[in-house]
Amino acid sequence: MDLRQMEYVVAVADERHFTRAAALVGVSQSGLSASVRALEDELGAPLFERTTRRVELTEAGRAFLPYARTMLTHATRARDAVVDASREVSGTLRIGAEQCLGIVDVSALLERFHHRHPRVEVHYVEAGSHDLVARVRAGELDVAFAAAAEHLGALPSRALGQEDLVLLCPPSHPAASSARVRWADLQGFDFVDFHPSWAMRPLNDAAVAAAGGDRRVRFTVGDVHTLISFVGRGLGVAVVPSHVAAKPEAQGLVAVPLEGGAGRWTVSVVWAPRDRADSPTPRLLQLLDGAAGCLPAQHEGPRPQAEALVETAQM
Repeated sequence: MDLRQMEYVVAVADERHFTRAAALVGVSQSGLSASVRALEDELGAPLFERTTRRVELTEAGRAFLPYARTMLTHATRARDAVVDASREVSGTLRIGAEQCLGIVDVSALLERFHHRHPRVEVHYVEAGSHDLVARVRAGELDVAFAAAAEHLGALPSRALGQEDLVLLCPPSHPAASSARVRWADLQGFDFVDFHPSWAMRPLNDAAVAAAGGDRRVRFTVGDVHTLISFVGRGLGVAVVPSHVAAKPEAQGLVAVPLEGGAGRWTVSVVWAPRDRADSPTPRLLQLLDGAAGCLPAQHEGPRPQAEALVETAQM
């Protein structure tokens, strides 16, 4: 019985599918299946009921799963304790974030981190949330700030905050005078939206599908300011987190609250489950709430200002 097997069990339990679980943890399906079966043989009981259509936990599996999660949590805390015991923090921190997340100001966070740990070399990348999560899973990043809340599998993560979504449009648009709109009200409008690797695009696509409708995405972009500019030029409307509509570049545009299954913008911090023993990641996570050894607490409701998440780090 080892930690790798615990990670496999958690991934299969979360995904209820061996192929998706194998993709999440970065191994072949045959390797994952063989490891789970070896664990079941060791325990003397099956953990999963396998059919051609689905995978479900057995009674033994439901009893075992909380302990598997606990083992992974304790392993992470043990590695963090070793790092905390070190007098000097050095090495490399590989970090990524989606542009203009709103909930957390990553540049301000890294400024404080650098002042406290100047010996750490930071490698920073900016990409879509889904790409960032995949790179953490592949071991290419140590930590990522992303707005992708789905398919995180066994990756350690914590939600930092949420925001409502709004329809962004020019003042002359028919929807601009509405107090609130639903997806059903937006049929027939042209849209500007992000590349599918950005978290906002699949969130919008899912909301449209849930509403039983369709939409025309006329312009696909990979930059927040470009999206605002295109909306301002009347090339289409956009559904975005409320903080995007509050940017100075969006001055003059109208933000209309969206309701009726619109979803919410959720930002999370995600980190590698098998960090290097000398990884600076725990030190960065500590700055999110200023409490040594603690991860950010879940916040209910919007937190538009990043300083609310990192202000205690100055104390």
